[in-house]
Amino acid sequence: MTVIRTDGIICTTRDHGEHGCVVRLFTPDNGLMAGYARGAKSRTKRPVLMPANLVSAEFRSRTADQLASVEMELRESRAPYYEEPLAAAAFGWATLLTATVLPEEQAYARLYSAFSALLDAIASAPSARGWSAALVRYELLLLAEMGFGLDLHQCVASGAEEELIYVSPKSGGAVSRYSAQGREHLLLPLPDFLLSGDTPGWDQIFDGLKLTGHFIERHFFDGYRADSYMARQMLLDRLKRAVA
Repeated sequence: MTVIRTDGIICTTRDHGEHGCVVRLFTPDNGLMAGYARGAKSRTKRPVLMPANLVSAEFRSRTADQLASVEMELRESRAPYYEEPLAAAAFGWATLLTATVLPEEQAYARLYSAFSALLDAIASAPSARGWSAALVRYELLLLAEMGFGLDLHQCVASGAEEELIYVSPKSGGAVSRYSAQGREHLLLPLPDFLLSGDTPGWDQIFDGLKLTGHFIERHFFDGYRADSYMARQMLLDRLKRAVA
């Protein structure tokens, strides 16, 4: 019998059998972990099994290839924030993205810290502008951790390090103003806050989301996963309505 005790953030749940569900948690030391939660539909457990909640979990499995059973205790509930549609959409996308992209049982300490900080920002920021830039940075980090990092610090065409204002949608490399001449319409905008660290306005935030969304959809949500990407589009629609 293998027993693993860990904190974790619930990412997704999927009904399994009449009373249980398969839950995926992002943990600090073991990465994404899956387990079968008994009685998941009970009145006491449903509030615990909400994506973005922080729990203490105990996984038990008899063999390495067996789906573990998992018992969880709530440490921090983010359920109240689901009453706000924009926060609910942000939690839904961030947790779904993480569960979809990460391989199971591989540690990603930097990504876990960024994910936890993003969820905290969604819950505590006074407005969506306070966490939207953090979402862009999280998506960039996730791309990098999965081996699809963007090179935003040097022009892919000339090697220049100044006036980098576009990104090639094919290579993921930055493109300078000079090198982009005549083909600006073929390139993605590179918002300055990703290079400077400054606080961005909404135009830059949406440019950042357009940039990360292009590569996330291409690398992770083609084919049978395409429907899941609609959760991101729903989030973008709500953000646009909020700032209109």
